Amino acid sequence: MPEAPKEIVPYDHEKKVMEEYNMYEKNKKTLEFIEEVTENADQVQKRVLTEILTRNANVEYLHRHGLNGATDRDTFKKLIPVIKYEDIQSDITRIANGDTSPILSSHPISEFLTSSGTSGGERKLMPTIEEELDRRCMLYSLLMPVMSQFVPGLDKGKGMYFLFIKSESKTPGGLVARPVLTSYYKSKHFKNRPFDSYTNYTSPNESILCSDSYQSMYSQMLCGLCQNNEVLRVGAVFASGFIRAIKFLEKNWALLAQDIRVGSLNPVITDPEVRAAVMRILKPDPQLADFIEAECSKDMWQGIITRIWPNTKYIDVIVTGTMAQYIPTLDYYSNGLPLVCTMYASSECYFGVNLNPLCKPSEVSYTLIPSMGYFEFLPVQRNVNGVTNSISMPKSLTEKEQQDLVELTDVKLGHEYELVITTYAGLYRYRVGDVLRVAGFKNKAPQFNFVCRKNVVLSIDSDKTDEVELQNAVKNAVSHLQPFGGTLLEYTSYADTSVIPGHYVLFWELSLNRSTSVPPSVFEDCCLTIEESLNSVYRQGRVSDKSIGPLEIKVVENGTFDKLMDYAISLGASINQYKTPRCVKFAPIVELLNSRVVSTYLSPKCPKWAPGHKQWCNANEER
Repeated sequence: MPEAPKEIVPYDHEKKVMEEYNMYEKNKKTLEFIEEVTENADQVQKRVLTEILTRNANVEYLHRHGLNGATDRDTFKKLIPVIKYEDIQSDITRIANGDTSPILSSHPISEFLTSSGTSGGERKLMPTIEEELDRRCMLYSLLMPVMSQFVPGLDKGKGMYFLFIKSESKTPGGLVARPVLTSYYKSKHFKNRPFDSYTNYTSPNESILCSDSYQSMYSQMLCGLCQNNEVLRVGAVFASGFIRAIKFLEKNWALLAQDIRVGSLNPVITDPEVRAAVMRILKPDPQLADFIEAECSKDMWQGIITRIWPNTKYIDVIVTGTMAQYIPTLDYYSNGLPLVCTMYASSECYFGVNLNPLCKPSEVSYTLIPSMGYFEFLPVQRNVNGVTNSISMPKSLTEKEQQDLVELTDVKLGHEYELVITTYAGLYRYRVGDVLRVAGFKNKAPQFNFVCRKNVVLSIDSDKTDEVELQNAVKNAVSHLQPFGGTLLEYTSYADTSVIPGHYVLFWELSLNRSTSVPPSVFEDCCLTIEESLNSVYRQGRVSDKSIGPLEIKVVENGTFDKLMDYAISLGASINQYKTPRCVKFAPIVELLNSRVVSTYLSPKCPKWAPGHKQWCNANEER
């Protein structure tokens, strides 16, 4: 992920030559580090586990399971269980409520990182310690030396990245709870990072750290336009976020061009720090304004990225997992620029980097850096059933299965695993929920394709909705049909990203009382009830981030799901084992369902959402 820019100071020639030499030496050392840790992957993993267990020998959690100071792998695997979030939720709650005793970590918990995954409808809270910021920054420092091997000259220009902070809250015990990138962007590591050529970005700190998403986007886009010929790479965290930025330009180019024409900032930007930062960059430029207006007023927006930012060499966004659905849109806007996925990370831990960044999106693999944490792997199996190809992952493990988890250097090429981690911050044998496939090896360290997040059926942005949650939401919604004699016979869902922002679509087949019609407002209430029933990450995307559009219900003709079953059987599904998929992605199936739609309804308003966990909000209200 990129760091914030600093103002550029002109260099004399001798200083510039010295800086280029220093950059070369720095890159060389970074690449040597990657070689060393991947060549000695197993030894590094042993050392990491020993360090984690030694420093945390006296924490309550390890004592509870009888580790008693042991630091060897065999004892660790025998005594420490493989866990899910719910297994440590009571410990997390104690810490959140202010218990400062060494429950999970001997180091003080500095804050909670809120995961995009949820438990009980609320974001999971991942404990972290101050030194983890150093570890994350170390992984960031690997990215550009790797990239510079494939794309030379990146230090000669700027990067235009759209980066945003999200809302944060405080636990009852006073700890901050916020997303990992918000934590990073607000840290001294980000704000006070010494300037180098690779951290020369178009967006000023003040724009990135502005909590008003419109003002942040407007000012970042304006700064990117002002420096259009200097931009060599563009990006955001997720593909969906970058496409939202292009859609923002599509809606606001006239205002942005006018600001550039006269050299003054639209009064809609009211944040004084943002205004001051932008005005250090914005100067009157009628010629650039004419150029932007000419390009953006054309009917065709194909290739708009390379038209406005002609020196762009690649787009740096995540396009693996559910983000792959945005690849055609990115290709359209960029005229097929390389799509680069640089790193693999989560709230729980930062994992690894892509050592072949210019590969096709379908071939992206991440090399896990063995020094980031202790990694184990739980084998997973696939259940193939016609049009579905689901992953079988046990909810609980036998004692033997827990002891037999595969080590980092023992995974097998082509096999799929669920990632299990032990971290310096106090997670022990924690199931992350990501399914990875071994694609190859860098020396002794495996390289993994990201396959999917377990159990997720719907995702537009950072939201993750699983089948159980969707089923409960639908169950709550269909109660609105009962007074009219309506019942739900069958349903499935689809993440529609053909428009931005994308939105959830549910296909419903109903049994209706012919003598009583259901008013459209009732179906709209069904849409809203589903949204109100979904997790806080989804609702934040609808309300605050504006990254998800209104949920849509499409009522289909009776017999539609019989047609769907017939189609699945024609592809080889067993009629005895066939189950209606709760989410569909296969284009012919989506076309079949859409061809039989008789009516459509959209959620009439945004669902309720507030920052922080529901129980914290309730506690504050009671006070």
